Amino acid sequence: MSERQFTGRHAAIVFVSAFGVIIAANIALAVSAVRTFPGLEVANSYVASQEFDARREAQEALGWRLAAQTGGGLLSLAITDASGAPVKAAELNATVGRPTEMADDFTPGFAFDGTAYVAPAELAPGNWNIRLKARAADGTEFTQRIVLHVDG
Repeated sequence: MSERQFTGRHAAIVFVSAFGVIIAANIALAVSAVRTFPGLEVANSYVASQEFDARREAQEALGWRLAAQTGGGLLSLAITDASGAPVKAAELNATVGRPTEMADDFTPGFAFDGTAYVAPAELAPGNWNIRLKARAADGTEFTQRIVLHVDG
């Protein structure tokens, strides 16, 4: 029985195969990252940075606190003022979705029930983000991202 030799051709095949796997994995990860990127947060980051402190101070002056919970097929979002009283915003928009992809994003139809905003929503177990944009009666814009963990 003759012994097989490891030739230059074999070395080239191993070399090309190893780098081929690495390159294929990088391409797959890059494509996945681009597909799940939700887009720009702001059109001009410099302008947004210049206005950030003023917006933050106005938002903090409202004294609003948020709490989100889910159960019984409902998503509840409670907004309270500094004294703990429920707040009904002049305008409220929210997007609910996974932190890592846009495939599960949806806009719930929140309705104020006197104590909280409630919308029908069946959330699968795991981490969810609620990206909230609201406007106070005096016109102050309030934005916040609320992390919600749904137990399985």
